[in-house]
Amino acid sequence: MASGELPTVTGLLARARQGDAQALDRLFAMCRNYIGIIARTQIEGWLRAKVDASDLIQQTMLEAYKDFPRFHGGTEAEWLAWLRRILAHNASDFVRRYQKTDKRKAAREVSLQNPFDSQAPDGLANLAADEESPSQALLRKERELQLADALAQLAPDHCEVIVLRNLQRLPFDEVAKRMNRSRPAAQMLWMRAIHKLQEAFSREPEASADGG
Repeated sequence: MASGELPTVTGLLARARQGDAQALDRLFAMCRNYIGIIARTQIEGWLRAKVDASDLIQQTMLEAYKDFPRFHGGTEAEWLAWLRRILAHNASDFVRRYQKTDKRKAAREVSLQNPFDSQAPDGLANLAADEESPSQALLRKERELQLADALAQLAPDHCEVIVLRNLQRLPFDEVAKRMNRSRPAAQMLWMRAIHKLQEAFSREPEASADGG
């Protein structure tokens, strides 16, 4: 990698397989915000009182680090899919762990979908359904790590409303209820949050793009 060139997931994977511990640490650091955002979509309100998303994040990162020699993929998409599978398994474990205290709620299956999927309704890749702006065009390129990093830069309320609306795909009435706001206030907050997200995303370097 040339001096000043941003690392790629593909490059870091290759170097980590060759025993480069620094590359492995950097690879996991690049993915922490991504895992964090997806973990937040898995902790529903009833479970959030018992489990902090940071516990799910830490468990997933530790297991992925330990099991890295078992990962045989070579692309960013394969790497992120592998991390999501570990996260899904851990989320299911958390649900089963609390079945004894709330069997009715904990009995539901945890189905971990990719909230950044451009095919998912109301997903982050479909922020501007009517007219595609330059920022929207960027969002459709499945630059998932950069998008997660951009979300992590937002104010807590802005991040929360996007998680609820675009990632958990809740109706605005439910978003408003969870955020203790009126529906119009929740919609206005969401519009401001989307604008801030597009601004933050446009500033994100293409650090994880494959190739190069």
